[in-house]
Amino acid sequence: MKKLYVVWLPMLDPELSALHRQEHLDYLTQKYEEGVLKAYGRFVDGWGGMLVYEAESEDEVRVWAEADPYVVKKARGCEIHEWAVAKANLVV
Repeated sequence: MKKLYVVWLPMLDPELSALHRQEHLDYLTQKYEEGVLKAYGRFVDGWGGMLVYEAESEDEVRVWAEADPYVVKKARGCEIHEWAVAKANLVV
């Protein structure tokens, strides 16, 4: 059964983040089009960003998260948590 996982991407280096932003966004677009990335966005206070993946396991998500150019290039940290949604009515 697939589960939801939240990936936190805390800011480590703003300059590296700016430099690799397009690569990161292209990667997220690819994962979104594959259907595994359900939502993503940045925090407006500059803290970093958040991704929501749907997957069979945390290991699967870890492979995707650690391949993100932001993580590979050390622009952002990476923290993964399984998310048990109690209730949601999100419209974007």
